[in-house]
Amino acid sequence: MYLAEPLTIDAARGATEQVTEQVTEQVRRFLLCLTSGPLGRQEAMHCPGLSHRPTFLYDYLQPAIRAGFAGMTRPDAPTSPTQKYRLTAKGRAVIAAEGEK
Repeated sequence: MYLAEPLTIDAARGATEQVTEQVTEQVRRFLLCLTSGPLGRQEAMHCPGLSHRPTFLYDYLQPAIRAGFAGMTRPDAPTSPTQKYRLTAKGRAVIAAEGEK
């Protein structure tokens, strides 16, 4: 198929739409908790109303970090008792896109 005119695609808009589609409800709730600032594990776990640590780790925290929506304040010491989790630029973009809907 040949196009007579070059086709331009708004890459930023497409990327944001794709990112927001991939966010689970659990990750979205976790990201909303991080909008107030970095949180320690206990604070981050209790914000969405959780008390079961494995559920928080596997359904909320790890998917958010793997997707790049959340990050650690001390990535060199992931098990540090002073470790906190923060919203990344990508995570802020997801929250902003959710607000536009």
